[in-house]
Amino acid sequence: MFRNFLNKFFPAPHFLSSPSFGLDISDESLKFIELIFMNNGIQIGRHGERKIPPGIIESGKIKDPKRLEEILSSLRKEDGLKSARISLPEEQIYLYKFRLEKLGLKSVLEAIELSLEDYIPIPAEDATFDYELLEETEKYLELQVVAIPSHVIENYLSVFRHALISVRSFELEAQAISRAVIKRGDLETYMIVDFGEKRTGISIISHGMVMFTSTLDLGGVMLTSMIQRGFNLNFEEAEKIKKEYGLERNVLDKEIFSVLLNGVSVLRDEISKHFLYWHTHQDEEGKSNPSIKKIILCGGDSNLIGLSEYFSVSLKSSAEMANVWTNIVDTEKHIPAINFKQALSFAAAIGLALRDFYHD
Repeated sequence: MFRNFLNKFFPAPHFLSSPSFGLDISDESLKFIELIFMNNGIQIGRHGERKIPPGIIESGKIKDPKRLEEILSSLRKEDGLKSARISLPEEQIYLYKFRLEKLGLKSVLEAIELSLEDYIPIPAEDATFDYELLEETEKYLELQVVAIPSHVIENYLSVFRHALISVRSFELEAQAISRAVIKRGDLETYMIVDFGEKRTGISIISHGMVMFTSTLDLGGVMLTSMIQRGFNLNFEEAEKIKKEYGLERNVLDKEIFSVLLNGVSVLRDEISKHFLYWHTHQDEEGKSNPSIKKIILCGGDSNLIGLSEYFSVSLKSSAEMANVWTNIVDTEKHIPAINFKQALSFAAAIGLALRDFYHD
């Protein structure tokens, strides 16, 4: 059962005699950061990024374990990474609510396992799962269930084992990001949009728990490619223009704004669908979800000029750039070792490392 699995890989936090490493892995790159507990608070240690060539990981599945092992081994040798908390690929994760009647209930885990195939498209014996209790009444338990194909976890464990890096825990990427960008103790409801190179993760966090996740095949590379095709430029030139102009309306070349707007509006429409569903969906008793207080943007391509303002206006909801240091340091008094724009792509890695200091 996953509870036993969690006992092994999700140990209780402790204040460290050794540093805490968070390692965020995607199809295109891995990002790592070290957090160190000092007398004057949490300090940032070693950090960096490694590109992952195409074909090694696809949609969160390891396709070439040997090459990934080589990348991880070099990370261990060059940066001293011996153990880390790792983010799980959300493309491979199933998350759903499950209401369980108390009458005749003997085992929560067995009841979930028996109904698992009603909610996920893989056999129960091939899945690793866990749950969180959302609500308990006299008649039922309201649970949040997370499941992942067992072979996905086994493949990641095998690669790290061969790279001689100890896996301290696996965790949902969305949960790690929320730990970094939402103030500890804040139980309000937020939508987090992680706008990366080739994909965008959308998650809804409420009362400190991940309630919903979705992954879209939309990212900053798509916007760059649109400029590249529209203006007959090479990729580097198009990327430079994207970063320089963004969604500014008063730029000299209004065609750039128009091209970017066409791409960003696709993402906005997807966000809007999830936003609307959350606010209109009701549970079995007709109870509505709590309102989303704010949209929080992170990820390397969320730096696009004017993006948060565009979402605020077009979605009629407050949208702002994430502060990934909110639970680490007061940026008005201390300047972190990673600048604001770069840090947006380290949100998951930071949240993973923070688990040693703040247990959810």
